[in-house]
Amino acid sequence: MKKTILMTAATLIAIALSLAAPAQDAAKKDAAVKPAASPSQAVLETWNDIGRKLTAMAEDFPEDKYDFKPTPAQRSFAEQLLHAAGANYYFTNLAMGQKPPAEEDPKRDQYKTKADVVAFVKKSFADGAAAVKAKGDKGMNSLLVDPFSHQQVRVSDMAYGFIEHGGEHYGQLVGYYRLSGLVPPESRPKK
Repeated sequence: MKKTILMTAATLIAIALSLAAPAQDAAKKDAAVKPAASPSQAVLETWNDIGRKLTAMAEDFPEDKYDFKPTPAQRSFAEQLLHAAGANYYFTNLAMGQKPPAEEDPKRDQYKTKADVVAFVKKSFADGAAAVKAKGDKGMNSLLVDPFSHQQVRVSDMAYGFIEHGGEHYGQLVGYYRLSGLVPPESRPKK
């Protein structure tokens, strides 16, 4: 008797759940579509995403492997991070009406510890995010002169170029993880 009641209850629950799923799908279809992000919001979200990924790597990679190079001709793990973060200032400085950095890559001997490198990576992305916020939507279409191509570019286009640059170095750093026998933070199962 108890078994029959339990089986009947389980069957009724399963039927109710299966009927609720299509209703939930229909509700999603009827829900209002979210508006597109504004131009500055879209840049900011993407900027912060690559910043989050590179910061996670900087914080996660073992300090005793920070000077690891896959080959002698390549940058070390720390130098890759310093290069990617330092390059951000070619966007940030110009967007804020300042001169570009005097040197292309920050020197490793200026950032001796893992904590120094992590702090620099975080600061470079925070400074870039502040520049995007300061420019706002109208400022995304303002023109800058790209110091490398000596061509006028929109603020948003220059930002996306440096976002891509950060993504390229993220990909290279994934290789450093794999060659070191480690799994990058983004590739780990989510908890």
